[in-house]
Amino acid sequence: MLFGVLSIAAVPVALYSTRLQQVDLPHAVAGEAIAGSLLGLIAIVLARGARVKVERTLGRVGEGTAKWGKWLGILGLCLGLTAALSLAFFGLLLWAE
Repeated sequence: MLFGVLSIAAVPVALYSTRLQQVDLPHAVAGEAIAGSLLGLIAIVLARGARVKVERTLGRVGEGTAKWGKWLGILGLCLGLTAALSLAFFGLLLWAE
């Protein structure tokens, strides 16, 4: 679940990093696309392993956390891929000028 939250938190961190003098918006979006996608994939893989581990136990403790981790990871992955698509479209528009 931690990696899912971190993958979603990459968006506000990228937007805040644009306030720095050395970082402009395309670089921040590129960083968010990479970080959000990778952290989202890690969250999905870890949640899958946690669900397998929970299914082997009798008490089913942690099943809800594994579900939340999976959904947060999917959301973070979608945000990262959306940022990558927007950056690609921006690059295409700059190339077409």
